Amino acid sequence: MVFAGFIFGFIAWFLVRYLIGGFYTVNQNERAVKTIFGRAERLGKSTLEDPFAEYLRPEERERYAYPQVRVIPPGGPYWKWPWERIYKVSVATQTVNMAFDPEDPTANKQGTELAAVTKDQLNIGLTGQIRYRVCERNLYAYLFGVKQPVVHVLGYFVSILRERIANFEAPRAGNTMDTIQLDSNIVTGVSINDLRKNLRDLNELMDRECLSSEARYGITFDASLITGIDPPPEVESALAAINTAHNQVSSDISLAQASADQKIVQSRRAVEIETLKAQAEVEPLRALAAQLAELKRNGPRALELYLRNVRLRLYNQAQRVILEVKE
Repeated sequence: MVFAGFIFGFIAWFLVRYLIGGFYTVNQNERAVKTIFGRAERLGKSTLEDPFAEYLRPEERERYAYPQVRVIPPGGPYWKWPWERIYKVSVATQTVNMAFDPEDPTANKQGTELAAVTKDQLNIGLTGQIRYRVCERNLYAYLFGVKQPVVHVLGYFVSILRERIANFEAPRAGNTMDTIQLDSNIVTGVSINDLRKNLRDLNELMDRECLSSEARYGITFDASLITGIDPPPEVESALAAINTAHNQVSSDISLAQASADQKIVQSRRAVEIETLKAQAEVEPLRALAAQLAELKRNGPRALELYLRNVRLRLYNQAQRVILEVKE
């Protein structure tokens, strides 16, 4: 009886533990992968066939070639055998501070400010956020490729960001003044000013650099937003003075250029007016010369008659006529 009770209890435990307990569901914000004796169910394809693999460098393609696995969609109930295991992953978008260190939450000023060095050896603090989510098309890399994928991908982002900060150069705009050349080392040589003025370009650059994270770690960067670039307090006042002087010089140069442009326009208009006046005075003389030349070609009497007619018109307009009488 004892042995029979033991067998019955074992069967009941087996049914509850493995048969009834084998049912599971997948939530709407989750995806699941099944392993059979430790091996994930595969589709027979490689992640190198996915479009995101084009962002890998040629020398990285072999290293990050992962198999595509069968993804269990939301729903259920599903059922698994005792020798099968289910790995559930949340695919919801996560938002973290870019200074957050999962291995040491107290680092980087409690995860609030990321330290970096500019090209002119200035220590700065970066603030911002990162939005990421697990890539459903590369769950193998996320689950089995790296032990702590979030740690790796955040470290990857930070290393690229610091490298770009250290070598960032603002695009040089064309100088609208050909006669005035400013020393670029004085005006735009302070790299933190370049970074602040081109913050949008820096964010777009980071988005492009992190496109390969899907193929590397199975994580998609939805957005990376750098919101603040702050130097040490003792440097901030010096930068403010430099920026104030730069703005004043730029304002003076703009006013001088505007005044010079206005004088050039006025001079051109004056030349045009005087030219038109001279042309207006020359045209009647040219017409008279042509008329006299035509009269001369018609004979000497024609010229005398023309002179007589001119005198008559003048006599009609005159109020007093004085005649000289020869004795």
